[in-house]
Amino acid sequence: MSGQSLGLIETVGLAAAIEAADAAMKSANVQLVGYELTKGDGLVTVKFEGEVGSINAAVAAGVAAANRVSKVFSHRVIARTAEYIDRIIYSADTVGLVPVEPEETPPVASLDIPVITQEESDTGLSCVDSQPFTESKQPELTAIMEMESVALVVEQPRVPRSGNSKRR
Repeated sequence: MSGQSLGLIETVGLAAAIEAADAAMKSANVQLVGYELTKGDGLVTVKFEGEVGSINAAVAAGVAAANRVSKVFSHRVIARTAEYIDRIIYSADTVGLVPVEPEETPPVASLDIPVITQEESDTGLSCVDSQPFTESKQPELTAIMEMESVALVVEQPRVPRSGNSKRR
């Protein structure tokens, strides 16, 4: 989560926390990290993450909705959290937290160069043309196979200019 913004809404009672989470999630593009029950007094903290503007909107909507149900004890937006604060945010006490599994990296395409083997056929024809393969064609065939790996430059034919225009 490092670099993302964090939104916290602390309410009195679980019903107000659920109402706050619902309103926040519907009002902005944020992800619900989970909720945490505090030790005593019935306080519940709801945690969100996302872009700072979205978190501001979500926390404002969540606080307004939770105040209609019960009391909001506190709320806070932390823009661009520090690198090692993740341990506090994703604590074992956070309910609803789904452990993040590492993304599978797609397999890298092999960079092996295909090897072309020359096989003799019953017909005696080469793969380059339909002429019978002879030993005299061996250097030509090798040259053609080597040219495939080199980019060829083709020159465009020059078109004569029409008229008597002079070059500047």
